[in-house]
Amino acid sequence: MKKYILFSFVGFSSLLFGQGGPDVIVTGIGLRQVEPAYRMSESPKIIDTTIANPVIDFPLLALQHPTKIEVEPINPATIKTEQKLNQLYSTYVKLGIGTELMPLGEVYFDSRRSRKFVYGVHAKHLSSYGNIKDYAPAQFDRTKLGLYGGINEKNYTLRGDLHYNNQGLHYYGWKIPTDSVDRKTTAQRFQDVGGAVSFASHKKDSANLNYKVGIEYNNFGSKKPIEDSLSDWRARENFFGFNSSASYKLGKEIYAADFNVRYNGYKYGSLGDTNSSVIDTGIVLNNTIINLKPTISTYLFNNRFKAKVGVDIVIDAHQTTKAHIYPVAELKYSMFNDIFIPYVGLRGGLKQTSFKSLTAENEFLLTNVSMRNENTAIDFYGGIKGTLSKRISFNVNASFARIQNKALFVTDTLYSVGNKFNLLFDTLNLTTIEGSISYQLNEKLKVDGIGRFYSYSLLNNTYAWNLPQWQAIARGSYNLFDKFLINLDLNFEGGRKALVYAMEDDVTVENLQFAKTLGFVADINLGLEYRYNKRISAFIQFNNLASQRYNRWYNHPVQVFQFLGGITFRL
Repeated sequence: MKKYILFSFVGFSSLLFGQGGPDVIVTGIGLRQVEPAYRMSESPKIIDTTIANPVIDFPLLALQHPTKIEVEPINPATIKTEQKLNQLYSTYVKLGIGTELMPLGEVYFDSRRSRKFVYGVHAKHLSSYGNIKDYAPAQFDRTKLGLYGGINEKNYTLRGDLHYNNQGLHYYGWKIPTDSVDRKTTAQRFQDVGGAVSFASHKKDSANLNYKVGIEYNNFGSKKPIEDSLSDWRARENFFGFNSSASYKLGKEIYAADFNVRYNGYKYGSLGDTNSSVIDTGIVLNNTIINLKPTISTYLFNNRFKAKVGVDIVIDAHQTTKAHIYPVAELKYSMFNDIFIPYVGLRGGLKQTSFKSLTAENEFLLTNVSMRNENTAIDFYGGIKGTLSKRISFNVNASFARIQNKALFVTDTLYSVGNKFNLLFDTLNLTTIEGSISYQLNEKLKVDGIGRFYSYSLLNNTYAWNLPQWQAIARGSYNLFDKFLINLDLNFEGGRKALVYAMEDDVTVENLQFAKTLGFVADINLGLEYRYNKRISAFIQFNNLASQRYNRWYNHPVQVFQFLGGITFRL
């Protein structure tokens, strides 16, 4: 019942609120009063807060310590003075004499320091009157004279030189008592005279083209025969060369090109003619080589990487005219600030063979020889070089080359009694492995070591006659207090074979060829020099300390132990 009453009351109240009343509007005037404002009658003042610092007095104690003064002498200051540039002497003379009556004389005369001019003269004579036991006379003499000069300017240099060489020798490779041979019949003399001139620009601006041009001439020949009627039957050779090169730098690339012309004319007797010997005929060879070699080089990665590519175009105008194209490519990269520099390359070239170059290698060559230019069709090489420390450097490399018309020296039995050499030309594949290391301690100690291994594969011959299969070379010099100078040279090689035509000791037969082992070569030389002062010194030289009578060529043994001593002085 209470619930019903409650719900009824709530419902009735809702009805009451739901009814709306009339709107009422009241209009009137409102009055709002604001209390009056009053200003403060007091002015702001600065309060002085300065506080006086108290004065503190610390009286000193009346103490006095005794003092004592002692004067000790000191060493005077020393200053070590050194010349920035060593004094130069214009003249150097070396005089000596050795065993087997071997006189030596050498003179240098050079200009002193000059920014513009350089010039000098060099003359040398060395001869020996000694013989080799059980062989034909073996005396020799060598005389050289050279002059050079040049002009150095800011933008160019001019160079020139002249030379004259006179070399006398005997064809002693003949086992016969020395006294039973007329020296004139085995004597030979080579005359060599020539000169060269070159001009090179040195413009520092990279936008300019730098170039170099030069010409050279050389005359080389053997001595006249004993009979006047055979005066033309000797070797005569004239060489003329024109060399030029240019380079231009554009950005990181260097564009370069070489253009060279080399002419060599060799003449023995008259072409198509014969002398008193029916088998001896005249030889005339005109040999011209023209080559153009453009290349491009670039440097990357802060000059650590270098690449060079190009081509070598060669025209060989010899007995017939041929054209050859050789690659030019090389890559190298510097690692760890030049500690290791690996490199690889591909190249080739045509080498001009001349009578002068052949006799420089083997002076016992016949004067009537036919020659061919040596053609290296391809030469692939690679290796690594660098510096192990500031004093030690090294280089290890290997290469493979295919060479056509390689000249091999073999004993002649047609025009001589076996005391001269002729030429065989063959095609060979040459593999070379080489390693070298050097150590240098300022100018006090220098040591070099080189080792080489050769592997030959020939087309027509069993062996590469007279060429070694391995070589070991060591050189060292020591300067003790700039008073004593010591030089040591060690040369070892082995694996050489010579072509012979009959059975004898150490001869084997392979492919119908008689090959004789030439034996091991050990050549040890020691030099000592004592400097009395900066101008005068004395020296002694010991050659072939092992006293080994090895064969430099087949049937051509060298002289045993030699001693040479003398003095030097500067003016």
